[in-house]
Amino acid sequence: MRKLLSTDEFEEFYNSLESKTQEKFDYTMNVVITEHNISTKFVKKLVGTSLYEMRVSVGKNAYRTILFAVDNENIILSQEIILLNGFLKKSTKDYDKQIKKAEQILKNLSHD
Repeated sequence: MRKLLSTDEFEEFYNSLESKTQEKFDYTMNVVITEHNISTKFVKKLVGTSLYEMRVSVGKNAYRTILFAVDNENIILSQEIILLNGFLKKSTKDYDKQIKKAEQILKNLSHD
């Protein structure tokens, strides 16, 4: 079983979501916590980074949360994961911006 930690940025995003969307996030977070092998339907490695994305679909909306595996580079072997920031996926440009934001959040956490 994994431990999920979250940043203020993720909490703010999560709290802004409608309850139906929060329920989907809760389900997906439970999969991340409890499943040893997490399907790429739920979590996928972000190529060229040390980050992962958690994927949540609600209707036609594709939500993403940038994750960092704290104690192992491989998320499957990790016991502690940080939810850095979440967003509604709209375009590749927005995607790149959110990855940069997640990297900055992680950098700030490592200085605390």
